[in-house]
Amino acid sequence: MKNLKTQGFVLLDTDVAALNNSGKDTQSNYDNAVATKKIMKGRNTHVYVSGQAWRYWWRQTLQKDCDWNMSPVERTRDVAFTEANPLQYADDDVFGYMRATKDDDVDPATGQTKLDKKGNPVKVDATVTRVSPLKNSALISVGSVQTAHSWSVMSRMDGNPVPYVKEEYGTVLKGMFSIDLQQVGTFATYNRTGFKNLTASLQQKALQNGGELVPDETMRNPKGEAQQLVRLPRPTRLQRVQDALRALKTITGGAMQTNNYTDVTPKFIVLATLQSGNHPFGHIVRSGGLFGTETVFDKEALSEALRDYADQLQGTVFVGRRRGFMEEEFADLAAWAQDFPQVRLGSVVEAIEGYCQELEQWMP
Repeated sequence: MKNLKTQGFVLLDTDVAALNNSGKDTQSNYDNAVATKKIMKGRNTHVYVSGQAWRYWWRQTLQKDCDWNMSPVERTRDVAFTEANPLQYADDDVFGYMRATKDDDVDPATGQTKLDKKGNPVKVDATVTRVSPLKNSALISVGSVQTAHSWSVMSRMDGNPVPYVKEEYGTVLKGMFSIDLQQVGTFATYNRTGFKNLTASLQQKALQNGGELVPDETMRNPKGEAQQLVRLPRPTRLQRVQDALRALKTITGGAMQTNNYTDVTPKFIVLATLQSGNHPFGHIVRSGGLFGTETVFDKEALSEALRDYADQLQGTVFVGRRRGFMEEEFADLAAWAQDFPQVRLGSVVEAIEGYCQELEQWMP
């Protein structure tokens, strides 16, 4: 099967949090005032954590808890880039990269570096880019939020104390992500802007270490032949996806954690494999209540998604919830699930582990 993607939906629960800030609060009378990130939807205010911040938490957790060796970052005056070596560094593979550089020109037939008349290696443009197989939304509050301004003071000194202010909130955040199972550990070789993922030397190295060439049926050369992709061994690709998903069990991060410690692991999760890039679960929760501040689980929206995308769904849909989270909203979830035999209920950890195990049959 082609175009298989892991589609995930999560809810996070926050109390007195300030997870992602936007700099100086220009609405405050204090110089040392920090605002949290907010966005307007209609006339309602919603707090959010940027998609970049969520990815940063994800990377850090993979490094600490899954022993990922992260790609080193190089920086010039105006730009920064990673090693762009997805063979050695799983984060380059899963999170993508862009690097403009030059490399030795390698003869594809012999694998030897070409030399000029003086015996020096011939250099060629080795700019490589990779669109991330892991795509994620921002984490945004389901309901509207009225933030609180917390006045604090630094007073462990002689003289007058130094005041500072920060914005805090308590809400439920929702987020979506998608992992392209076809793309993980699979790299384009043709020299087309935005498509060339590997330098010639890395292509050769991949093929010498268990990789294989596979046809890209979506891209043809001028002769009408399928372009070639370099694909890493299946166990490596499977492990990288499983690690990325298991990292959600222990993911940590966020600003102001010293005084506003917040558990940012999912309290509710939906995991499924689909044959397309459409994400069907984005509206299974909505705002409710008199002022739109409450989080409402819409079982009918989830039912509709399962029916509408039944021909796209592969295998089991795993739904996990942390006990104690939104007990009233999810009280009749077990009764609802009886009408959908493809749904498996459990805790968040059980849902992640169950999906990772089933992924073994769907990974290309």
